[in-house]
Amino acid sequence: MVWTGWLNETRLAARSLAAYATDWASPTLRLGVTGLSRSGKTVFITSLVHGLLTAARWPVFEAQAQGRIARVRLEPQPDDGIPRFPYEDHLATLTGPREWPEGTRRISEIRLAIDFASNSGFLRGSEKTLTLDIVDYPGEWLLDLPLLAQSYAEWSRRSIEAARRPPRAALSAEWLTATNDVDAFGQGGESDARRLADKFTRYLKSCRDERVSLSTLPPGRFLLPGEMEGSPALTFAPLDLQGREPAGDSLASLMEKRFESYKRLVVMPFYANHFATLDRQIVLVDTLAALNAGPAALADLELALADVLTAFRPGANSILSSMLARRIDRILFAATKADHLHQTSHDRLEGLLKRLTDRAIRRAEFAGARVDAVALASLRATRETTVTRKGRSLPCIVGTPMAGERAGAETFDGSEDVAVFPGELPVDPTGLFAGPDAFRGEDYRFVRFLPPKADPTQPLPHIRLDRAVEFLIGDRLA
Repeated sequence: MVWTGWLNETRLAARSLAAYATDWASPTLRLGVTGLSRSGKTVFITSLVHGLLTAARWPVFEAQAQGRIARVRLEPQPDDGIPRFPYEDHLATLTGPREWPEGTRRISEIRLAIDFASNSGFLRGSEKTLTLDIVDYPGEWLLDLPLLAQSYAEWSRRSIEAARRPPRAALSAEWLTATNDVDAFGQGGESDARRLADKFTRYLKSCRDERVSLSTLPPGRFLLPGEMEGSPALTFAPLDLQGREPAGDSLASLMEKRFESYKRLVVMPFYANHFATLDRQIVLVDTLAALNAGPAALADLELALADVLTAFRPGANSILSSMLARRIDRILFAATKADHLHQTSHDRLEGLLKRLTDRAIRRAEFAGARVDAVALASLRATRETTVTRKGRSLPCIVGTPMAGERAGAETFDGSEDVAVFPGELPVDPTGLFAGPDAFRGEDYRFVRFLPPKADPTQPLPHIRLDRAVEFLIGDRLA
């Protein structure tokens, strides 16, 4: 394992050195976009690309606001072995039938070339080109990276301990019962491995249900298997080893072998071929879904975001470090769907995200990376109004709720615009983390809306998308 790790690091260093040499002649920025299921990755990338191509009015994005961007164009896919992000299809889905596109199930890329006038030093006014590669990948894969530092025994212990705590306990009962019924140190067979893996996978999928909305669910490929569905590398599950080490031809030994195969065949190639090539990263977070699900989901989201930073190699890219090993020097956490709240709660949503990522941000900043948090809506689905009820003015949002959404006793059919009072987030989010009874009678239920009516030839409405773009790429267009 030590030799393998050294060899991979050597390969990454060689590749980084080659990339550094190329970057002098043709500057390239690789931006990773990730987030857990339903966090809005696809919409974010579509809106980002569309906004750049249509020269959207983004006052916080300085290069565009100052008129220094001369042209933005789509370039051919840089890697023939990776699917292209289907920007055109997603834009048509959002603006045509007004449907949210399908979520990210695999890695994809799209390349933009940005011609701009420099605004720095003796190069002021000179024309330059920045190549922007946007890499879309599932957040579930990101949460797999900490597995590289774990043994099968350690991962099993952590997984079972978590499964025994609420709210997971009610969801894991069938799998844990099946686990208790087998002899981990008896002779292992394929039928036991498949049966336990199937029940473990069903448990993980049940944790993703919007009613519980849990976030820490590795291995990620169990949820998004793709072409590897049914392979031995995805046919394993945790076992209660009671402090013993797997040995011989036991079931535990078989599970350990497949766990190591998963790391070797799935996790390490993703790290080496994709993740280790990134310069910047945005992590999209569906904070409102966690609030909808309750205090346990919010606490689990905090743990997941802390795990996210263990996967990164954050730090400032000095000349030497960029030559030997690329580092992610800027990380942005973004609370999505800010349009589901009135603007009076946007800063509060941002404050909640900062509270969720506080530990992770301090760790990354210590390593030299710039980290920030923002509340945004990549595509704004609502507008704001004020409704008077019983002599009281209520700040409301207006949009088309998705069919089946409810507000109080009313159920919406997905056909009409309605005004909804979305409630308010607390000014100080600390009380939301006070344990199982943290919400103290508050019932956070945020209505989901259809995409807005929009002209695909015109810039799309958004909230604070320009702020995110400025943080992620603005310095490279100076």
